[in-house]
Amino acid sequence: MKSFAFHSPGTVPDAFALLNDVSESKLLAGGMTLLPTIKQRLAEPAALIDLAKIPQLSAITVDGDALVIGAMARHIDVVTSAIVRSKVPMLAHLAAGIGDPAVRNRGTIGGSVANNDPSADYPAAVLALDAIIVTDRREIPASAFFTGLFETSLEPNEIITSIRFPIPSTAGYAKFKSPASRYAVVGVCVAKAGGRVRVAVTGAGPCVFRVPEMETALEARFEPGAIASIKITAARLNSDIHADAEYRAHLVTVMAKKAVAAAIQGL
Repeated sequence: MKSFAFHSPGTVPDAFALLNDVSESKLLAGGMTLLPTIKQRLAEPAALIDLAKIPQLSAITVDGDALVIGAMARHIDVVTSAIVRSKVPMLAHLAAGIGDPAVRNRGTIGGSVANNDPSADYPAAVLALDAIIVTDRREIPASAFFTGLFETSLEPNEIITSIRFPIPSTAGYAKFKSPASRYAVVGVCVAKAGGRVRVAVTGAGPCVFRVPEMETALEARFEPGAIASIKITAARLNSDIHADAEYRAHLVTVMAKKAVAAAIQGL
């Protein structure tokens, strides 16, 4: 492994300054993706800028009708937060199913969203809840944030500071997980707010996506049976050693029904 410098700034402006002053530097959140990449020599940063010492990046608060989760909040923080459990219990349920205890105690919500792994859980919740990704320079709606396989609309050296989740009337998440990694082979998040329903799917395609046909059906009748006959095309879905595209297409409907049932139960 190539040697690198390590910086631990205490404020977001300090982190931004280091990013711009130290060429080939990388932000370090939980390190769940970056550190293995460095170990495999797929990345050779000149410096790592650790965000763990910036207090406001880990805060979980309520601001009006939104739940605000700091980018450095760990998965376990989301699981155990009384605020999350009270306002959007689905998020605590989702976070409890991420990885294993080691991952949940180190991984962060901001790191997961910024990485945009096609099988990550959080992107489905961010898109279904119509969240806002807040950075050090702007606010990005979820609909404009996820742009492709491991790609987002973040600009170079842009830092996610928090995610604003509008508090729904109800929401649910269900996934068919890989038995080894607990990544979502297919995961579906369903959120209902003000009579509108949003359905977001992760794991099935190169990037998280919505299913408008299911949304329309659930707005008319919010129960699993309303979407039981809706079939998803396998075109452009992922095929790998875990599942082919046709099986993933089938799982989208299965997991969507489970997510609706979870939402009705208040999870």
